[in-house]
Order: sequence, then C-alpha cells, then structure tokens
Amino acid sequence: MKNALLKTAIASAFAVASTFAVANETQFVSIGTGGVTGVYYPAGGSICRMLNRDRKEHGIRCSVESTGGSGYNVNSIRAGELEFGVAQSDVQAAALAGKGQFQDNPFPELRSVFSLHPEPIHLMARADSGIKSFDDLAGKRVNIGNPGSGNRSMMELMMAEKGWTTSDFAFAAELKSSEMAQALCDDKFDVTIFVAGLPNGSAQEATTTCDVRMIPLADKTSLSILKQYGEFSQAVIPANMYSGNPEDVLTFGPKATIVTSANVSDKVVYQMTKAVFENIESFKRLHPAFARLEPVEMVHSSLVAPLHPGAEKYYREQGLLK
Repeated sequence: MKNALLKTAIASAFAVASTFAVANETQFVSIGTGGVTGVYYPAGGSICRMLNRDRKEHGIRCSVESTGGSGYNVNSIRAGELEFGVAQSDVQAAALAGKGQFQDNPFPELRSVFSLHPEPIHLMARADSGIKSFDDLAGKRVNIGNPGSGNRSMMELMMAEKGWTTSDFAFAAELKSSEMAQALCDDKFDVTIFVAGLPNGSAQEATTTCDVRMIPLADKTSLSILKQYGEFSQAVIPANMYSGNPEDVLTFGPKATIVTSANVSDKVVYQMTKAVFENIESFKRLHPAFARLEPVEMVHSSLVAPLHPGAEKYYREQGLLK
C-alpha cells in the first residue's frame, strides 16, 4: 500500500513539474491592431487564432490588442511592448526614415512579415457640410484622428502638402476611429479622415446612421502626394458599397502590413507566417477586405520595411522567394 501511495505521489509530482515546464516554455506574443470597428482588429484576431491552433507544438500563444493604430503599434514594437502590429505602408516609411511622427527618431530594426489589404482614404463628410473636395476643409470642423494613428499621419501629410495647419480649420478634433462615426452623426464635426480596408465598420456605421458623403481625392494635393510617395496608390471606393454613395469614389491610400522587429526571434515569426499561409483560404473568408489576397502579392507587394528572416525562411521553403 505504501509503495502504491509513493508511486502515486511521484507520478503527481512529475505531472505538476511537467505542467510548470510547459508553462515556462510557452512564449506569449501580442499583435497590436486598431479600433474594434476597423479591419486591423479582426485581422489580428484571425492571425492569433491560427497561430494558437498549434500552440502545443510550437509553444507560442498569441493575443490581439485593440490599439491607437499604426504609429502606436510601431512605437510599441520598438519598445518591446508588442511583438507584432499592423501598420500602414506610409507609417512604416516614416519610421524607417525618422520623419513625420518619428522625426529624428528612426526605427531601422522595423521588419515586414507580409502585406495585407489596400487601405483607401475614406474622407467622410456630413451631406449638409457643403464639402465636395479636400480644398473645402478650410474653415470646417475636422476630425484629424488621434495622435499615433495612421489616420493622423495621413491627414498631417495632406495638410503639409497643402500648407495648412490646424489653425486653418474651425477646430480640429482628435477622435479615434471607433468614436468618429457617432460623433460625425451627432454633428460634433463636419468631416473625418479614415484610412481603412473595404468595407469597414466605421464607414458603414456613419453612412447608415446619418447622411454622409465619401469625398473624392483626385485634387492637386492628392495627385502630388501620389507622385512623390511610392508607398501610396490610387484606389476606388465602389458605388453603393456605403449607403447614400451611389457612385464610384476615386481616392488613394497606403497598404496594411504585418510588421515586427528584428529583435523578435526567427522561430516566432516563422510560425506566425506559416500559420497564416497554410490557412490562407480560411483567412480570406474572414473579412471582405481580405477576399482578393494572393500569397505572391502578400510577399512582394508594398513591403516597405525589409523582410524578417523568419518570414523569409518560410517563403523560400514554399518557393515564394528565390
């Protein structure tokens, strides 16, 4: 009897030790996204679910975080507070060069994992505002986006190209993307910028709640930015994608990319890349913005920062890179 009890105690001790060993071996990583009504958040959630399916094999557990957006994500990756994040191509370019919101503070260790969807600029104006072009924003109540967001950096670039400061507006609000639709419909401001995939929850909320128009961006300022910066490309918001907008709207914008740091291990980046690309068809069905994703384009298109070696290893194994 004593021997049996001893064996049971030893087995239990080994089980507990084994559990602690597994817990100690588990590596926790986080993906920074954006507001919960945008496209970044579901993208990050989907990637984490795919990575977590095989966590018993690779020992990595992923969590998604709603954040202030592209700039916040890049800065948090730099600080080691996030391992991954979604970031606009223009924000990446600014971080590498130490320009814009990263003025004199470049982040050369920023690395690409793979690109996602195009992000057309949605310039959304109340129908009663009289705004028909970007030039009409002068003297209006404008939501320029929260500090650290891709919305904010895009608006600041357009303002700089136009030679404007916030003093050219009646006032400048700094609301997050998750807050702007309701505020626009509550007449808190006349117009807001939102850089996001097609379609997205914030634009759908605004256009179905009140009378909102998508403003085309084919003006002199927009065309000049397109000519100067290779990280942007023209885009179209299709007719009837959003309520009350029956015509195609010509605009432009960056592309979303999953980014990380050179300091994140090759193993972690490799496993994340593998999880997404081995489930790419499921990933494409998770949101309309992902429907046209193609593996080759995700590896070669609009990658501003250098590829992380962990992602590069997977792509070479799969013949996506030579």
